[in-house]
Amino acid sequence: MSVIVEVSVFPMDKGVSVSPFVARVVKVIESSGLPYELNPMGTCIEGEWPEVLRVVDLCFKDLQQDCDRIYLTMKADYRKNRSSGLSGKPASVRSKL
Repeated sequence: MSVIVEVSVFPMDKGVSVSPFVARVVKVIESSGLPYELNPMGTCIEGEWPEVLRVVDLCFKDLQQDCDRIYLTMKADYRKNRSSGLSGKPASVRSKL
């Protein structure tokens, strides 16, 4: 696996608490079978570029069904021949503390 993408996607037209919509997005990510990690400001997904983008697209399309305005941010970190970056990157930093 070579890319880790952090995505934050939620509706802007559903009030103050959007956790039910975020849960829907996380279910889409979970059903992809790709490694992921939920955090307070988004969700990190690890995999090959095309498959990760496909999952992000599915998340957007899920919300598009009943949301008139959607906010999405995405950051990506590519590294050739990397695997287990979701656990390896934080472990590398912790080992230096």
